[in-house]
Amino acid sequence: MLKRELRVILISLVVSLILTAVKFIAYGMTHSVAILSDALESIINVVAGAFASYSIYLAGKPKDENHPYGHGKVEFFSIGFEGAMIFFAGVLILVKAVQYFIFPKELHKMESGIWLLGATTVANLLLGIYLKQSGKKLNSITIAGNGQHIMTDVYSSAGLIVALLIIQFTGWNWLDPAVSVIMGLLILVNGYKLMRRSISGLMDETDMQVVDRVITILSAHRRENWIDVHNMRIQQYGNNYHIDCHITLPYYLELNDAHDEMKRVEVLVNKEFENSEVEFFIHMDPCIPSCCHYCLKAECPVRSHAFTGEITWSRDNVLPNRKHGV
Repeated sequence: MLKRELRVILISLVVSLILTAVKFIAYGMTHSVAILSDALESIINVVAGAFASYSIYLAGKPKDENHPYGHGKVEFFSIGFEGAMIFFAGVLILVKAVQYFIFPKELHKMESGIWLLGATTVANLLLGIYLKQSGKKLNSITIAGNGQHIMTDVYSSAGLIVALLIIQFTGWNWLDPAVSVIMGLLILVNGYKLMRRSISGLMDETDMQVVDRVITILSAHRRENWIDVHNMRIQQYGNNYHIDCHITLPYYLELNDAHDEMKRVEVLVNKEFENSEVEFFIHMDPCIPSCCHYCLKAECPVRSHAFTGEITWSRDNVLPNRKHGV
């Protein structure tokens, strides 16, 4: 899978390099600060693609003594770096726009510039769709983040083309730096979002969508010996996950039987998480009398209370560090 990820990101890098060159050609022809803004953002695509290539290579290295959970965290550094670069590009674009407001330049060959920008926008659209689909299929946050950035570039370029067409037919040249200001602000927001996601991953912020997915899998295949699941914590390392949790089992199970139950959990979740490795660290809790009223085990030899109803597993009772009903 590592080779596939590298191939995808290298395609992105080469295409972004070509499109960036075309945009700078369009700027040289037109002297439009808005087109320059788009070209500056595209430089970030190239730099981010190069950094992403290295991060994917590093994330694919096996675990070792110094990195017992693998090297996947580097992907969060990758999207954080990309976000910081995008943010810097937004600031640079705003500075350039203000300069053009104060010292306006005459625009040239707008029609040719619009055609070139239109061609790069279509190419970026196809690249963005390819990256987002590949990121989802390969479960790579680096590729998905790169695709998100490319799609943002597509939207801003499309808006820019509309503005340039208005300038072409009306002669309102003041729109050129005005549009550049809007683009700069949008780019700042996008850069902030990527940096925010990077910090969340590095700080091991819980991804509730992954929590819900794990809970759904365990609920759908619930066994009578799995009395409850609690104190669940999920950490992401690249496209792999480490899950800590407590599972309450009948206290009289032999060690081999209890181990087999935990192995079933690990195999089950890994089977459902395609293209990812899920490592479990499960603490086994013995049941207590207060568990009897929701225990599903029909033939329990030590039941002290009648069964009153099944407890549905959810974030509310799976994440806290306490047995259900206690």
